[in-house]
Amino acid sequence: MSSELPESAVPPPTGASESTSGPSRRTFIATSTAVGGVVVAGGTFLAGSEEATAAGAAPSTRVSLTVNGTRRTVTVDNRTSLLDLLREHLDLTGSKKGCNAGACGACTVLVDGQRVNSCLTLAVRLEGAEVTTIEGLAKGDELHPLQQAFIDEDAFQCGYCTPGQIMSGVGCIQEGHTNSPEEIREYMSGNVCRCGCYVKIVRAVEQTAARK
Repeated sequence: MSSELPESAVPPPTGASESTSGPSRRTFIATSTAVGGVVVAGGTFLAGSEEATAAGAAPSTRVSLTVNGTRRTVTVDNRTSLLDLLREHLDLTGSKKGCNAGACGACTVLVDGQRVNSCLTLAVRLEGAEVTTIEGLAKGDELHPLQQAFIDEDAFQCGYCTPGQIMSGVGCIQEGHTNSPEEIREYMSGNVCRCGCYVKIVRAVEQTAARK
């Protein structure tokens, strides 16, 4: 009887499982790690996601709008919010970035006289618009009546939400939603004060509306 094994049963020589036509799985992973995201596969270089993203420039748009009475023209990334345009491009840092999700009201400004959350408003959609921020309320050294009322009523503590509260209050007065403390609370409910100064804020808005 022959002691030779069938060809299919003969164990392959060491290293035979390594394909000579391309790198092994181990080599593939090691090479990928070594080059920091650029993968070598079958002689072809595949760029990682970071390199691919960097290769394509983000679309931008030239926008002209009036901010606090001054015409401003800027070129911005189409994803830029009005809040970032004001703070990062125009250096108007009075409007605060709180939640950045439209839930706290710290970024409230007026656009064409209407209250908006600037963190949720795309700058590229405001061509020709008129924007008023907290910096645009005072006339020189003369404070806006609601700004003065916030001081008189001590309607703030840390002050972080104050610009948004005042801008929302100005909008609330212009809209005529100040017939009662309850109505003021309802129409300013989108502005959060973590210090809990709501009673004095309502009083300041109420008194300013009464003097109008």
